[in-house]
Amino acid sequence: MISKSELLKGKVCLVTGTSRGIGHGIIETFIAAGGIVYANAREPESIDAVVCEMNQKYDGRVIPTYFDVTDTAAAKKAIMQIKKETGKLDVLVNNAGVMKDARIGMIPHQLMEDTFEVNVFAMIELIQLAAKIMTRQKNGSIINLSSIVGVNGNIGQMVYSASKGAVIALTKTAAKELASCNIRVNAIAPGMIDTEMFRSIGEEYLQERIDNIKMGRLGTPEDVANTCLYLASDLSAYVTGQILGVDGAALV
Repeated sequence: MISKSELLKGKVCLVTGTSRGIGHGIIETFIAAGGIVYANAREPESIDAVVCEMNQKYDGRVIPTYFDVTDTAAAKKAIMQIKKETGKLDVLVNNAGVMKDARIGMIPHQLMEDTFEVNVFAMIELIQLAAKIMTRQKNGSIINLSSIVGVNGNIGQMVYSASKGAVIALTKTAAKELASCNIRVNAIAPGMIDTEMFRSIGEEYLQERIDNIKMGRLGTPEDVANTCLYLASDLSAYVTGQILGVDGAALV
C-alpha cells in the first residue's frame, strides 16, 4: 500500500490562494505527500518565507507563483510556465476566494461583481486553462472549494452562498464534460473552519457557531487539506462530479 508521504509523488499541482488558512494547509499537506506544488498568492514575496521552511522540512517541493486569479493573462502565463518547467499539470486546486456579503436590501452591485469575479469567473477561467493541458495528457484532477452555505444557504450570506452554489453547479457540469478525457472534477464544501477569515465574525458569536457543530469543534485547515489530498491522489481515481462536505455535521 502506498504511504501517505508518497501519494502525490511526481504529481505537479497548482493551488490558488495559499497565503493563509485552508490554502496554506493544502500546500503543506501536498508537499508532505511528495508533490511538486506551485503555490499561488496575489502579493509578491508574501509566501516566500513559509515556502522556504516547507522545502527544508519535506521531500516534496513548493514553488511560489504570484498572480491575481482574476487576471486571465497572468493566470495563463503562470500555467504555461508550469507546463514549460515540468511538462504537465496533474492537479489544480481552486481555493482562492473572497467572503463579502450584506443582508437583502443592502447589497451593492459592486459587491456582487467582486465576489463572483473571484469565486466563480476566475475559477472557470483556470479550469479552462488547466483542461487544455490535462486533455492532452488524458489525465488530471481539478478540485474546487465551495462551502456548506453553497449547499444549504445562510442568513445574511446571499451573495457568497450564491457564488459557492455556482461552484457546485460548474463542478458537476465540468465533471461530465471532461470525464471522457480521464479528468476528474470534484468540489469540497467546508463547514466552519478555524481560520483567520472565520474568526473575523468575533468571539461573541464563535461559541454559538461551535454549538451548531455536532462534532463539537471547528474544523481545521488540515481537515480540508486531507480531503484535497484524497481527491488529488489516485485513491479517488473513479470519483468525479462529487461535492464532499467537510463540516463535522454542522447546522447552518
